[in-house]
Amino acid sequence: MRVSSSAAVAASSEVAGADGVRRPGGEVHAWLPGQNQTVCGLPLSRTRLRRFPHVPFDYSSTDVLTEADPEGAVCPRCLAATQGRRREEKAWVRHAPRP
Repeated sequence: MRVSSSAAVAASSEVAGADGVRRPGGEVHAWLPGQNQTVCGLPLSRTRLRRFPHVPFDYSSTDVLTEADPEGAVCPRCLAATQGRRREEKAWVRHAPRP
């Protein structure tokens, strides 16, 4: 199986959506399809996380979850791993090198 570069969702529970499609609920983690663990390193089988390959992991650290959301919490380690660096920095270059 090919490993995908875009993260999908693995969650501790599932909720039926309004259209009948299953949606993630409970604690939400990022998961790369084709791997047996989350981005933060939790094994899917031992933690009994359900896979949702049809749901992209598009959460950000500024998202606010309310009581109406089926997701209870988003893993902060998965957020940090999928967001990367916030600012673009140039590589360090020496301007006056010594001989």
